[in-house]
Amino acid sequence: MARKNYMTKPLDLFTPTSLPLNLPEVFKQIYYYLYSNSNIPRAERLGAEIIRILFCKIYDEMHNKSNKKFTLSSSESEHEVGNRIKQLFEKVKESYPDVFDKEEKIYLDCKSIKYVVEKLQNYTLVETERDIISEAFQAFWGPGLRGEKGQFFTPRNVVKMCVDILDPKPGERIIDPACGSGGFLVEVLSQLKEREYFCNVYGIDKEVDLVKICKAYMAIIGGEHANIFCADSLYPESWSEEIKKKIKDESFDVVLTNPPFGAKIFIEDKNILKNYKLGHKWIKDHSNNWRITNSVAKQVPQILFIERCLQLLKPGGRMAIVLPDGVFGNPRDKYVWHFILENAKILAVVSLPPETFLPSTHTKTSVLFLEKTKNNDKDYEIFMAIANRIGHDKNGKIIFKMDINGNYVVDSRGNKIIDDDLPIIASKYKEFKRGTLKSSRFGFIIRLSEIRNYIFVPSYYNPETAQKLNHLEKTGKYKLISIKELVEQKLISIKRGHEVGSRYYGMGNVPFVRTSDIVNWEIKIDPIKSIPEEIYEKYKKRQDIRENDILLVTDGTFLIGRTAIVTPLDKKLVIQSHIRRIRCLKPEKLHPYLLLYLLNTEIVQKQIEDKTFVQATISTIGERLYEIIIPIPIDNNTVAKIINEVSEIIKMKVEARTKIENLIRNREEV
Repeated sequence: MARKNYMTKPLDLFTPTSLPLNLPEVFKQIYYYLYSNSNIPRAERLGAEIIRILFCKIYDEMHNKSNKKFTLSSSESEHEVGNRIKQLFEKVKESYPDVFDKEEKIYLDCKSIKYVVEKLQNYTLVETERDIISEAFQAFWGPGLRGEKGQFFTPRNVVKMCVDILDPKPGERIIDPACGSGGFLVEVLSQLKEREYFCNVYGIDKEVDLVKICKAYMAIIGGEHANIFCADSLYPESWSEEIKKKIKDESFDVVLTNPPFGAKIFIEDKNILKNYKLGHKWIKDHSNNWRITNSVAKQVPQILFIERCLQLLKPGGRMAIVLPDGVFGNPRDKYVWHFILENAKILAVVSLPPETFLPSTHTKTSVLFLEKTKNNDKDYEIFMAIANRIGHDKNGKIIFKMDINGNYVVDSRGNKIIDDDLPIIASKYKEFKRGTLKSSRFGFIIRLSEIRNYIFVPSYYNPETAQKLNHLEKTGKYKLISIKELVEQKLISIKRGHEVGSRYYGMGNVPFVRTSDIVNWEIKIDPIKSIPEEIYEKYKKRQDIRENDILLVTDGTFLIGRTAIVTPLDKKLVIQSHIRRIRCLKPEKLHPYLLLYLLNTEIVQKQIEDKTFVQATISTIGERLYEIIIPIPIDNNTVAKIINEVSEIIKMKVEARTKIENLIRNREEV
């Protein structure tokens, strides 16, 4: 397309889907160009510059429809383009005095400004459905800069699911106390579709650039942004009088938020902590019940935000909050659920896949939905769901649904369908509300009385796994028995390994077996991690490793559930603490080869996956290992066949390894 002079007929603008590159890709190109070629030396300063320029673009689309300024002709110099955009920014400051200070300027050099205009002039930001400003912020601030403060932008489909489930009504007051770029607020307004409801939407964020971005969103959709504030939501005592007047506790119908989270961003200010029950230490009393103490204790922000959201809600108000998965299953966080159950009714928990916030962070998250109420003595139903597909892969690339033959699934218009479970889950919640829900991982019901040990991880109650176990039992071909029962019946014993210290690595010839060394039923020896004889002697009796012992990985992301069996070649070793040693005490009743096979069956591995929780920075199955159900075949011929086949496999592996070791030894002698 030939470029048109900005003083003549306005340039036709296209949405991103009409152009070869989508906007996230364009923003990345702009970032890398500016980082390498502009006069701005620091990456974080580039973010502020691009926000100013994007406001110029938005203003131009909204106010200069017949006389575009954010465009260029082939005959224009860099100086002409740069000066025009800088003059345009002066108009922007007049229109948005609450966003930009009078002294603010565009510092980017004219050559760089011209490059940005050239890359963006054919796009319309006002009419696009993409999360434009957020995409720009992510491209220009970068994962490292955002991650330090736990700020990861909520994907649009997660935002939409939360809004669909809470279903804000016209006239309700809505707030996001960690609004970031404003995704939740914009989605609420787009669903309400009425301009007069802007006055009922509020946002707070402590980062000034994020507040500017949120206000930019409001500008994009043509609304007011007077209710977006730069402040610390967790510390209302520090607010200005204007904010205190507009935002009061127990005055909101709906809260939607994705607060900063992370294990390294503790809040230690006692002036903040004193205002929160969850900012205090909790202990168990003699009756094994949780009790709050008078002492404050440092706390991660996501926990305080749970209580802050409840403070903001009216009685009967409802909220959605994105939280790291550790909150839903960590034993040390049980007091949090004691507090929640005292102050709210749990409406729903939706488990999100690990790819949700990738490529920014691999932190696994879930969404908690609550209703503020203190009448919680009665049992009630909780909606739970498990999303396995989020619409993009770990690199952020969009993924589409495919059939069993590897062909793309298309809609009635022939368009590929994004592989995203969240719209299905939102529709299942509506079925739950109507009382017509049919149980699946996309939506199932757990009664509060069925919650075990304050565990609110949806996969722990996965109905599809339970259905498969029930089916196996009904066939009459299997005896279902838990690992705990196997231990109690003295059919097996279980021991945990130890940590020897990395200072001993490579100082001896005794293998130290780590989780990554357990592969395909074998122990892969890594000489670099071998330890001295005296360290082996220290742990020899405690670990008591023998032939035919089974090693099972119980800690460590992506490796949990891997198994190996100890052969005559492996008896002299030490195992890591993330590995459990399982011994069959009565092989005539439960042979180790049979147990090895059963531990690797699909139904057992699925249970291991369901019962693996994120705790701090590592995944673990913990004591939930003992809850795993083992389906033992009843038919003796079937059992004998399995044992014989596994025996042959182990024998071949031992022979192959022996040949390799002999070959290497002989070569070394030569």
